Amino acid sequence: MHQAPSPPPREPDTLILGIGNLLLSDEGLGPRLVRRLEIESGPGAPFRCLDGGTLGFTLATDIAGFARLIVVDVAALGEPPGTIRVFEDTAMDTHLRAHASSVHEVGLADLLDITRLTDSLPQPRALVAIEPERIDWGEHLSPSVEAALPGAIAAVHALLRRWGR
Repeated sequence: MHQAPSPPPREPDTLILGIGNLLLSDEGLGPRLVRRLEIESGPGAPFRCLDGGTLGFTLATDIAGFARLIVVDVAALGEPPGTIRVFEDTAMDTHLRAHASSVHEVGLADLLDITRLTDSLPQPRALVAIEPERIDWGEHLSPSVEAALPGAIAAVHALLRRWGR
């Protein structure tokens, strides 16, 4: 009996972008989180993880290739260190514009504006933000941000479930 060929694996349609600098303690949260997600999910995950480093305009091309976007970064939220907040769609845009200063090469708001101008802004999109404790030279996360990592990963998974991925 001949078995029908299995369908080709579906390409991921969600980008999980971790931004930050691994040499600046809590600022390295985004890249560390996407690495952990990539290891935990293994091959065949319905998303692609990308270490966006300290951002750059070239990431607009990466973002434009996906229908959905989740960004993970530290952010000054005015909350206790380790606090996790999720901003979606227009709430994400509003938060990024209100907190436009960035230690990155370009701001995330600028990067998303480029994709908006080329009509390739992912829908839906979200920012998973964690209040830092320390942004200073150092290769390790502070205890409060390290302790928040599982909650931030859970927030990413909750978004993926809600978005049907």
